[in-house]
Amino acid sequence: MREGEARVLATLLGDLVGSRGARDRAAVHGRVRAALARVNEQLSPVTPLRVTAGDEFQGTFDHLGAAVHAGLVIRLDLAPVTDVRLGLGWGEVTLLDAAQDTQDGPGWWAARAAIEWVGRTQEQPPTRAVRTAYRRAEDTPGPDPHAVNAALLCRDQVMGSLDERSLRILRGLITDVTQNDIARAEGISASAVSQRVRRDGLGVLVAASAELQEIR
Repeated sequence: MREGEARVLATLLGDLVGSRGARDRAAVHGRVRAALARVNEQLSPVTPLRVTAGDEFQGTFDHLGAAVHAGLVIRLDLAPVTDVRLGLGWGEVTLLDAAQDTQDGPGWWAARAAIEWVGRTQEQPPTRAVRTAYRRAEDTPGPDPHAVNAALLCRDQVMGSLDERSLRILRGLITDVTQNDIARAEGISASAVSQRVRRDGLGVLVAASAELQEIR
């Protein structure tokens, strides 16, 4: 983007959960930066993901599906050591200062509203598994928030029930690692991996991820 340019984009705003209590905050932020670098290389965002201030990171994408997938990959990359809240937005973004990469606009306000909603909602026992939400800027055509949020709520609920091994297996599946290779890395049989894929709904999560990536 050029300075002063405005575009309708998908915005991704992330916030680390509980990182201020980590014993080694430098190590936590190192893992976050490495995760963002991998996503930047794989998904080619419009504005590369980067840590902005404190425990937050952000970036922009051409379409919402890419932002949704980026958030999932980051969350899995950091789990289970570091948990992440994610706010997704859709709306106009303006580059105010190219040198500092300062951006503003309804697209970012939407992402901020989404992540603030997540912060409030996960404090309630019935919805404690919620980690992701999407908001669309007012009067901006784009993906329907109700449909997208329904899928995100269900995905978060299933992910919230997974143990560490199943999260690692899901991370492998999402990044196209074969079940045989996952089994070798885990030191278990391919049959044990398949059983977890079926029992924990990992195959459904992978299929849902593929569908969500297609959202434009």
